[in-house]
Amino acid sequence: MKTVIIVAIIVGILALAIGLLVGYILRKNIAEKTIGSAETKARNLVLDAENKAETIKKEMTLEAKEEIHRMRSEAERDVRERRGELQRQEKRLNQKEDYIDKKVENIERKEESITNKENNLIEKGKELDKVIEREIAELEKISGYSVEEAKEILLANTEKEIRHEASVMIKDIEAKAKEEADKKAKEIITGAIQRCAADHVAESTVSVVPLPNDEMKGRIIGREGRNIRAIETLTGIDLIIDDTPEAVILSGFDPVRREVARITLSKLIVDGRIHPARIEETVEKAQKEVNAIIKDAGEQATFEVGIHNLHPELVKMLGRLKYRTSYGQNVLKHSIEVAHLAGLMAGELGLDTRLAKRAGLLHDIGKAVDHEKEGTHVDLGMELLKKYKESQAVIDGMAAHHGDYEPKTMEAVLVAAADALSAARPGARRETLETYIQRLEKLEDIANTTPGVDKSFAIQAGREIRVIAKPDEVNDEEIVFLAREISKKIESELEYPGQIKVNVLRETRATDYAK
Repeated sequence: MKTVIIVAIIVGILALAIGLLVGYILRKNIAEKTIGSAETKARNLVLDAENKAETIKKEMTLEAKEEIHRMRSEAERDVRERRGELQRQEKRLNQKEDYIDKKVENIERKEESITNKENNLIEKGKELDKVIEREIAELEKISGYSVEEAKEILLANTEKEIRHEASVMIKDIEAKAKEEADKKAKEIITGAIQRCAADHVAESTVSVVPLPNDEMKGRIIGREGRNIRAIETLTGIDLIIDDTPEAVILSGFDPVRREVARITLSKLIVDGRIHPARIEETVEKAQKEVNAIIKDAGEQATFEVGIHNLHPELVKMLGRLKYRTSYGQNVLKHSIEVAHLAGLMAGELGLDTRLAKRAGLLHDIGKAVDHEKEGTHVDLGMELLKKYKESQAVIDGMAAHHGDYEPKTMEAVLVAAADALSAARPGARRETLETYIQRLEKLEDIANTTPGVDKSFAIQAGREIRVIAKPDEVNDEEIVFLAREISKKIESELEYPGQIKVNVLRETRATDYAK
């Protein structure tokens, strides 16, 4: 039994060894086949790679050649264009050189001609001097007087004649002045009272509300005058109901209150319900509306000028200027205009633009204060700006615009200049007729009282004066001095906006008749 087991083990071992040997031989054959196939594939891949590389190389070479050709073509084209431009520039330069050469030649010819003319003039002047000397000598021989003696005699006679004529003229002027002084003074005073004062007060203190019909006047007055008393009490404005057809006149010095009264009355007329309770309600609404308008106007002004961080009360004060006028010029629009002008000038001079604009916008803020407070608008404005914490530079710029205080900064000078420019702009301000006429008469009187003036005429609304000189008293050389003298007298004696042109004319006429 043991022998069978041992034999079986030996047989198993032999079979295992034989299996291992056979497996090794089979595996070796399979591996050799696999390696051979891989090598074949590798050689094929290498060949394909080499072929593709060669192909890519050829393609890149062709692209490079094409790119080089294209760049060479572009470079040649640029060179041709630049060469053409250089040729054109060279041509233009040559033309300019030719033109300059011609100019130089012309100038040289002109200089030569001028030199020749100067030489001829010098020679003619020498000849003329000789002729004059001969004539003077001949005149001295004939008259028996030397040149100096003849000058003295002539001047003495002329002085006597002028003194006599001047004394006669002065006496005539004095006599006419004495005769017409009282009459003229009465006419001026009467005309001023009747026309100037009435017109000025009317245009500054009166508003007119149109009515749909004259029956509305009775409803506005109310039973026993209750309605009109309520309106006058609540608004502080007098209502004038007279024979004026379909209109009611509102009279008052405060333009804001007058505007409240106007809006109130307009709303009551549209509504038709006119009684004290309704009047009180409408007045309150009108006050709120006017306050809103004032605030909006102030904010709009600051926005237009580009000034921010103003105190709300100052903004309201600016809005109140919407209802203020100065010689017919709206003060708010004037303030905006001054701010723009001051800012522009400050920008041109390299100064603080924002400071100039701020001072220009606030320069007339004192005019927004009610009449109950005393003082000039400059002093009132300074108090307002100090109260609402404006900077000292802004206060100085505002305070110096009328010359009440010395300007401490360049911006203050610009504000004063901008204020004068805005006021002097043609059409900016209105004058009463009498004031306008007086200014023109004063202008003509200044010219007429100047020696050597025959007549004068103020034209162009007083911006020019045309003076007719006496030809026997003033020669052509002296009219220059006459114009200068008149302009200096106007500057010293007359106040006016802008400038006045003085135009002096001299004419000599000789008249004769053929018989």
